[in-house]
Amino acid sequence: MLSYWEQQSFINYDHVVIGSGIVGLSTAIELKVKYPKSSVLVLERSLLPTGASSRNAGFVCMGSLTELLDDLQYSSEQEVVALYDLRRKGLLKLRERLGDDKIGYKANGSYELLNEHELEALDRLDDINALLKDITRQTAFSLANEKIEEFGFSEEYTKALIKNNCEGELHTGKMLRALIDYAMMMGVEIKTGANVQRFYEHAAQVDVVLDDAVRGELILSAGKLFVCTNAFTKQLLPGEDVIPGRGQVLITEPVKDLRFKGVYHFDKGYYYFREIDGRVLFGGGRNKDFTGETTTALELNDLIQNDLAQKLAEIILPDTPFVIEQRWSGIMAFGANKQPIVKQVSNNIYGAFRMGGMGVAIGSEVGAQLVNLLP
Repeated sequence: MLSYWEQQSFINYDHVVIGSGIVGLSTAIELKVKYPKSSVLVLERSLLPTGASSRNAGFVCMGSLTELLDDLQYSSEQEVVALYDLRRKGLLKLRERLGDDKIGYKANGSYELLNEHELEALDRLDDINALLKDITRQTAFSLANEKIEEFGFSEEYTKALIKNNCEGELHTGKMLRALIDYAMMMGVEIKTGANVQRFYEHAAQVDVVLDDAVRGELILSAGKLFVCTNAFTKQLLPGEDVIPGRGQVLITEPVKDLRFKGVYHFDKGYYYFREIDGRVLFGGGRNKDFTGETTTALELNDLIQNDLAQKLAEIILPDTPFVIEQRWSGIMAFGANKQPIVKQVSNNIYGAFRMGGMGVAIGSEVGAQLVNLLP
C-alpha cells in the first residue's frame, strides 16, 4: 500500500540503473551528463555493492605479459589491442573524474614473477611492446631481474621479473566512496536494500518489481532500464553469456620490515598481490578450482585459501613471518571471451556486464559506452 505522496515522488523515474558497482554508478553519472534534467535512480540489493567493486584487490589491471600472450592464443592482435585501449581509456576517465588523491591512485607500475616454465615469454617481450606502442607511448614491459633479491621473493620460483610500466594501484574503498559521492553530487538517487525480482517492459516504460521488506512487492516505473549487475546478470537476463567467477583474497597483519611495495602478478594473472598499509594483500588461485569458483556465493574456498597461504609463505615471503588477519571473496564475471558486453537488450532495456575481472580499469568507459547507445 502506497501513499499519495509516495506515488507522486518515489515511483516514477526517467532512468533506473540496477547495480551500484563501478559500472552502475558510472552509467548513472553519464546519464546525468547527457540528460541533466532527467531523474536517475540506482538500485542496490545490499547495503554495500554485492559483486567485486568493493571486494577487489585495488589493481588497475592493464594485463601482464604472460596474460596478454595467453590472450593472443584465443583472440586476434586487433582484439587484444582494442581491449588494452579500453582499459587505458577507462582508467583515464576514472582519474579525471575523481582525481588521484580521492581514489588513492599511484602510477607505480607493477611486476610479474616468471617461473622457469614461463621464461619463453621473454622472447616475445619486444613483440608485445611493439604491438602496444601506439597506445602506451612508452615501453610497456621491461626486465627487472635486479629487483628479485631486493624484494625478497623466492629465487627458487622467481627466475625472472618483468616490470609493467603502465599499470597502477588505488584504494578500492576510497574510489568507490568517491564515485558514490560524485554521483550524488550530480543528482543521482541511490537506494540500497532494493532487491529487484524481475521487470516487465511496456511500450514506453519498464516496470521494475522489488521485494520491499515493509510493503511487500513494490513496482517502480522507468523510462529506460539499465542492467549493470555483472556476475549476477543471469538472475535478471538468463540468456546472456555470463559466467560468475569467484575470487579469494586474504590480507596479513602489518609485516615487519616488508621489503616491497606496489602491485604484482604471477601465473598469467591468476595470482596477484600488493602492499597496502604495510600489509600484504594476496588473491587469486581461481585456476585451482574453476568448478568450485563458478558461483555467486560469497563464501571462502578452503582449498584456494590454503593454497594462497602456502604460496605467500613459499614465494612471496619465504623468510619472513606473517599472520593472516582477514579473508574474503568477491564475484567477477567471465564468458566466451574477454570482451565486456555492452548492448541494447530491447526497446527500453540496456545492459553492461561481464567485466572479466577488469572493472576498475574499464568500468568508467563501459558506462559511457552504454549511455551512448541511447538514441
